[in-house]
Amino acid sequence: MFATGIENSIPTIKNGTVRMDEYEKCGHYTHWKKDFQLVTEMGISFLRYGPPLHRTFLGKGKYDWSFVDETFNELYRLNIMPIVDLCHFGVPDWMGNFQNPEFPALFAEYARAFAERYPWVQLYTPVNEMYICAVFSGLNGWWNEQGTTDKTFVTALKHLVKANVLAMHAILEVRADALFIQSESSEYFHAENPKAIGPAESMNARRFLSLDLNYGRRVDSEMYEYLMDNGMTRDEYHFFLDNHLKHHCIMGNDYYITNEHRVSNEGIVREAGEIFGYHVITSQYYDRYQIPVMHTETNLNQGVRGDEAVNWLWKEWANVLRVRNDGLPIVGFTWYSLTDQVDWDSALCENNGTVNPLGLFDLDRNIRPVGMAYKKLIDQWRDVLPTQSVCLTVPIVLPSEHNEDWARKRRSVAKEQINASTDSSSNK
Repeated sequence: MFATGIENSIPTIKNGTVRMDEYEKCGHYTHWKKDFQLVTEMGISFLRYGPPLHRTFLGKGKYDWSFVDETFNELYRLNIMPIVDLCHFGVPDWMGNFQNPEFPALFAEYARAFAERYPWVQLYTPVNEMYICAVFSGLNGWWNEQGTTDKTFVTALKHLVKANVLAMHAILEVRADALFIQSESSEYFHAENPKAIGPAESMNARRFLSLDLNYGRRVDSEMYEYLMDNGMTRDEYHFFLDNHLKHHCIMGNDYYITNEHRVSNEGIVREAGEIFGYHVITSQYYDRYQIPVMHTETNLNQGVRGDEAVNWLWKEWANVLRVRNDGLPIVGFTWYSLTDQVDWDSALCENNGTVNPLGLFDLDRNIRPVGMAYKKLIDQWRDVLPTQSVCLTVPIVLPSEHNEDWARKRRSVAKEQINASTDSSSNK
């Protein structure tokens, strides 16, 4: 699955008074038809894309689907398969922030309503980068609730992951063959000196928390104490052990040059640049969870020479091939995003309007060198990879195939399997 995405982050800053809406900043509300046209011109069939949550979910049971209907009808017409990103770093003003204990249930209601309205959609990322969202909102003090304590971090984390799990359950009740791609940042923390080993090890354990909870994996003992000491109850913990849907999931690993960190003995963290790289770190995540993998985000600034992003693209693709050649079931690659982004140089903490040249196209919708390189890469590799492995095939139903008899039968079989699994669990 060769993919790109249209950046739809919506966190708030300045105590909730400023909404950092990337669709607005990047001109997507105006140029969405052109953006979808560019996707098809690239030869890309898979698009990470989602409704603007804050403009669509107006209150409990209240929705404005006007923009979503226009855009998703066009995706359907173009036969572009969206990987639907329902929550990307923020919530509507009326919901508050990720400290709100009502968020998970409310979000699941929204996910169900979306799935019912667009039954042809099969692929979802219900909550994007749960770990990063919890860190930036609940620990670093940058977004939304702007928390700076372990307790606000754990509260945000448990609510984000519970929202993701409940949304998956809700979507499966509507679309039994739905698949979920967890786009999550793949991190690593390097100790600068022997005294930093302890803090680095704790951070390397903490990086797994969102996926441990999402996939129902028992967390390490240190992390269990950490969760319990900072507001998670035993009942909340056991919810994750009992309600995971790992068998419906593909693990999306995001990797940027900023994903590896140096840790001092005081626990101070700074960027390390690329040391291990995507291959090594993704292998760590796969060893832990043992489910199919997709490279769901990467990019790099075009740079002063103009070829830095192109060189990074080929480096990431080489890492994907290395992961694949090592026998890991990797099913896709993504350059994120389609167009340049705005204000990500400050991690969306400052509303400066600074354009970041990270896209396949600039904000005038002119192709960048990395866009030309990615189009060439797709043309060269699209027909080669499937012939090298006939065993691993993601059971995709394209929008144009949704009403085919075989697709209806597949959904019916999937529904029967879910019902059988539910009945088996209830009889234990």
